[in-house]
Amino acid sequence: LPPPPEGTRGGSQGTRETHRLYKQKLEELTKLQDGISSSISRQKRQLKELSLALKKYKSPAIQELQGMVKDRQGVFFEMEAYLPKKNGNYNITLLFAYKDEYEKFKLYLTIILLIISFTCRFLLNSRVTDAVFNFLLVWYYCTLTIRESILINNGSKIKGWWVFHHYISTFLSGVMLTWPDGLMYHKFRNQFLTFSMYQSFVQFLQYYYQSGCLYRLRALGERHNMDLTVGKWVKLVHVHNVYYFCYPFVFFLGWFFVLMCGLPFFILFAGNFFTTLRVVHQKFQDKAQKAE
Repeated sequence: LPPPPEGTRGGSQGTRETHRLYKQKLEELTKLQDGISSSISRQKRQLKELSLALKKYKSPAIQELQGMVKDRQGVFFEMEAYLPKKNGNYNITLLFAYKDEYEKFKLYLTIILLIISFTCRFLLNSRVTDAVFNFLLVWYYCTLTIRESILINNGSKIKGWWVFHHYISTFLSGVMLTWPDGLMYHKFRNQFLTFSMYQSFVQFLQYYYQSGCLYRLRALGERHNMDLTVGKWVKLVHVHNVYYFCYPFVFFLGWFFVLMCGLPFFILFAGNFFTTLRVVHQKFQDKAQKAE
């Protein structure tokens, strides 16, 4: 047999030493993770008991203390995101990949809906193309409700109103899809397509604005990696004015036509308006508390 290459023995010893050091550091890391996990679990249990005890009292000081408890629970949630989960062979990167796919899905479909609504409004006045557009809306909102349910289970924070909003939008799009061609349909059609174009354009602007804000907050460690481009954490100074112009349009559509379509549009107007108003109000309250 030929002699082993020069330096093989030394390289083997170096590899064994590196592996020994790796095992040592891994054991230290495991002990550190176990210690942090047990400490977080203990403090979360104490915070839960404190929160239950505070519910019996109503005063400004108690409410401020409850806010501090919620903030501390959020800090622990962020800490747990970097600790191992007891989920077997479950790749945590799949959660982030699914969230990114959800964001891309919304962006691509928003652009497609903008193009199709523009085509139906100004280029093609056909019931067939209108049906294709409405069918795409039904499929889009159905897919959103399914994906958002999965994201909520994965840890994303999505307000309940937006999930309910998509259920109503699915029903409304189904009504538009099955609406027979006639005089009343054509009276409603142009306003609806104009609103759809405006809504898609605003959602397109919202995506790029909020994704930039979310990227900055993640980099600063102020937001969780599973947060989406929806929610109360975004500064809405540049976007909410555009949305407030959109909501009266929805309100107008709610009173413009028959009850079957009018009532869902009115519900969408009320929910969108008051949810956004509450988000902005909560944002100003948070700023005031931080200033104090």
